[in-house]
Amino acid sequence: MKAAKQLWFSGTGNRIGWTIGLLVLLGACIAYGQLAYGSPTLSVPELARIMFGRGGEELQRIIVLDMRVPRLVLGLLVGAMLGAAGTIMQGAMNNVLAGPELLGVSSGSSLAIAIIAVLHLPLPLTSYPVFALLGGLLGGCLVVLAAKGSHGAISMLLIGLAVSAVLNGMLIILIALGTSNDVNLLYLYLLGSLANRHWDHVLHTIPWFLVAIPLSLACIRLLNVLRLGDESAASLGVSILRVRIAMLVLCTLLVAVTVAQCGPIGYISLLAPHLTRFWLGTVDAKAVLPLSMLVGAVLLVAADTAARIFLYPIEIPVGIWTTLLGGGSFLVLVLTGTRRRTYE
Repeated sequence: MKAAKQLWFSGTGNRIGWTIGLLVLLGACIAYGQLAYGSPTLSVPELARIMFGRGGEELQRIIVLDMRVPRLVLGLLVGAMLGAAGTIMQGAMNNVLAGPELLGVSSGSSLAIAIIAVLHLPLPLTSYPVFALLGGLLGGCLVVLAAKGSHGAISMLLIGLAVSAVLNGMLIILIALGTSNDVNLLYLYLLGSLANRHWDHVLHTIPWFLVAIPLSLACIRLLNVLRLGDESAASLGVSILRVRIAMLVLCTLLVAVTVAQCGPIGYISLLAPHLTRFWLGTVDAKAVLPLSMLVGAVLLVAADTAARIFLYPIEIPVGIWTTLLGGGSFLVLVLTGTRRRTYE
């Protein structure tokens, strides 16, 4: 508690306060765009009347309350979980290039869910995160085992990309073997989408969110200890292998829940921690982890809003926008040397 107070009342703490305020304001503006624009487009008074149950046409109420609001809520939940997953994975592996989409986790989860959908297995929607978790763990374990004995972040990144490519290839073959209706699954399980999501998806996500986010926040101290290096962490009584395995499982859980409900949404988990550390000028997990969740939520909702209204009535899957945003931004960070100045 004392350390948290010192952090808050320091210069970094002031920046945290401003950052939270700006993110909340930006998120509110994006949320309005998500709820008001499309067909029909609503003014502020019209949207307010619908949200507070004081008017609006029946069709407008259905579109806003049963389609746009759950999509917005799900985007916030998923974005926060992806931001947490990226922060924990990068801290646990002491590798700023670590991310579920680069280390086989997202691809493994997608393959597991696609198997259920394409083969039409009679499983309840509530069980999807469990199978996505198993698939994600399989993908992550393949990368870790293949990278055993290799040196450097680049080696693990290349191995992760190779494993992800193999798993995605298996996914494409699986969809090709399905019926013609299963081709539409390509957009869900390769690109990710928040389209056509309703309250059932939100309700199936919330219990996992309420479990995984507190567990993520409980990792703050261990993340700061691991940042000191393996030898220093071991001297403080930390079991490095057990901690990393536990964090990998937690990250996979966070990603698996999102894949089960939305498909693989790339680069939010990779980009959110980088932006947070760069803006705050600190690597302290007490500040970075909670803010990364907020940044991830705002990033995903912003990308989904752009996906829905930028080329309306044509909707581009949100996974395309996050890949363009995250991949391009991350490349700029690396080429300009931001990564080296921020993390070393």
